[in-house]
Amino acid sequence: MNKILTESGLNINPQDYSLLTDLYQLTMTACYVGEGIAHKQASFELFTRRLPDGFGYSIAMGLAQGIEYLSQLSFNGEQILALQNTGIFNHAPQEFWQLLESGVFTGDVWAVPEGTAIFPHEPILRIEAPLWQAQLVETYLLNTINYQTLIATKAARIRDIAGKKADILEFGTRRAFSPQGAIWAARAALAGGFDGTSNVLAALKLGEKPQGTMAHALVMAISATTGDEDEAFKAFQNYFPHAPLLIDTYDTVAAVNRLRHKISAGEMSVTGVRIDSGDLVELSQKINFNLPETKILASGDLDEYEIARLQQQGAAIDGYGIGTKLVTGVPVNGVYKLVEIDHIPTMKQSKNKATYPGRKQIFRTIVDGKIQSDRLGLHDEQPQDREQSLLEMVMQSGKRLQSFLTIPEIRQYTANSVASLADEIRQLDNPQSFEVNISDSLTALQNRVMNNNN
Repeated sequence: MNKILTESGLNINPQDYSLLTDLYQLTMTACYVGEGIAHKQASFELFTRRLPDGFGYSIAMGLAQGIEYLSQLSFNGEQILALQNTGIFNHAPQEFWQLLESGVFTGDVWAVPEGTAIFPHEPILRIEAPLWQAQLVETYLLNTINYQTLIATKAARIRDIAGKKADILEFGTRRAFSPQGAIWAARAALAGGFDGTSNVLAALKLGEKPQGTMAHALVMAISATTGDEDEAFKAFQNYFPHAPLLIDTYDTVAAVNRLRHKISAGEMSVTGVRIDSGDLVELSQKINFNLPETKILASGDLDEYEIARLQQQGAAIDGYGIGTKLVTGVPVNGVYKLVEIDHIPTMKQSKNKATYPGRKQIFRTIVDGKIQSDRLGLHDEQPQDREQSLLEMVMQSGKRLQSFLTIPEIRQYTANSVASLADEIRQLDNPQSFEVNISDSLTALQNRVMNNNN
């Protein structure tokens, strides 16, 4: 068994990005080389055919990490040797190895800005590059964009339901599917509308301040050794006077009553409390009655549906910590399909999986801050009256054309995108689907390609 690359474990470093791909991307590349078409210009588009159940829109996210990946794509000698030692490529042409050894990404990238509301069949991103490059990058781009788009969309929905004033924190690191996934989830949640994350690494890398409270373990540990829950609260406040106290380890109501007496006696001040269990509606109302100046943060398997229920039943909650149901769930099933090769439009015609051919553009009409219509057309069509083109070039000849937006900038862009949607699209129960119009030119091209293939 090949031992190359295994000594450092399974943690991913940027120099490993080139191998973080599906095998068939490499076998197809070898085939393209052998057939003499590896360098023909190709265009692939990344889009969704449908939204997850219950979603009326999605929020595009993950472009920054996709661009970082493309900028660093390369193969070193150790990686090439590892591939050769598998024996899988014994019949691959020698030019395949030469291509990997010297190859970097040299293509163009078109994409919608992160935070854009997007609908089925609308490209989030388009790659225009030599065929082997455009093919090779599929797996990584789908990985980061699909996952971050899911998290950003759920975060935007949660923010939309919770309202502008609620403090919403991302608590999902322990439930995310991997350490890398946890970092991406924190980023997408912040960009999608959350105020902070408890993930220290993600927050610091993003220029944010980590936010969080305390765990039941601290309360239990200090209570067990001192015999008093209040000593746990006092100890934590000695070091972190402005952090919320977790008050549901034993008896939430009893803890609130003791805190009220201490606050009235001037012995302590409490800026916030967190509750993680029990009847959140009843408990929050009792806390608010006894501690009206104290902010209440709720956590514990919350999502947009549970927040809506809490609000409808009169919960007195100022903020939410969101974890498991944010970072897990039904994925955004984005796909990455060849739409043009050597200036020849292509399309998939499989039943229920058909695609539109050719390089495309999204033309969006916004009137008084609301989306009126979307038109999916060919890339060289001109915008009609009041239309704006959503896809813009972000890389040219392998070079990034613009700096990345900051998290606050993307967060605001997301908020504006959600606000531009009709209420029927934003609603949680049976949201209306948004019909994307297909331009006459794209329809004509689709018919022509279908007829040529039959």
